[in-house]
Amino acid sequence: MKNQFAVLIPAYNAEGTISDVLRIIAANGWAAEVVVIDDGSLDETAKKAGELGATVISHERNRGKGAALTTGFRWILDNKEVDAVVTVDADLQHDIRDLTKFIDARNKSGANIVLGRRKRLGSGMPLSRILSNSITSLLVSARTGMFIPDSQCGYRLIGREVLENIVVESEGFEAETELLIRAAGHGFHIASVPVQTVYRGETSHMTHWTTTKRFIRTLLKEY
Repeated sequence: MKNQFAVLIPAYNAEGTISDVLRIIAANGWAAEVVVIDDGSLDETAKKAGELGATVISHERNRGKGAALTTGFRWILDNKEVDAVVTVDADLQHDIRDLTKFIDARNKSGANIVLGRRKRLGSGMPLSRILSNSITSLLVSARTGMFIPDSQCGYRLIGREVLENIVVESEGFEAETELLIRAAGHGFHIASVPVQTVYRGETSHMTHWTTTKRFIRTLLKEY
């Protein structure tokens, strides 16, 4: 691996899984810095993350995934000289062992953003999510003029140069779509790598109708 990077974990009520995520990262020595954004959790997410050595930044109330990511990006830019940030969900749905794929893709191709590309069929992904993910990825591909195979995967690497030039305004899940649209508009190179996902029937924090409306508004907005 050529350059140092940080791992950013937005977390909301993740006390049951955050310790395992952090232990796996620490055991492999992958990151120069691990930052957990506790997005107004009502449990002991922040305490458990802090006990395992992560830098923890807490929101007083739940503001949304986009807001958590923005808080983390700003802190990392202000405090750490890292080449890129890898975002990982706190619920163990992302296979942490795939983390090196993002770094390798960045080093070999020079991609500014590397997206996780989840297997849809035969992976345990719920049918409703297969359909929504397929449709949104097609729409984002059309909007950006780039092939984006999995626009909604939160497992992704974002180069420092992207974060220094793009400010995302959205506070919800649609922030990840906004980032891709803005990045494409700036001419940044977006690549993808295959990743494993684990679906255990966990409850999503998405409010589907609200998320859909915000996604459409983001897709149609001029940046």
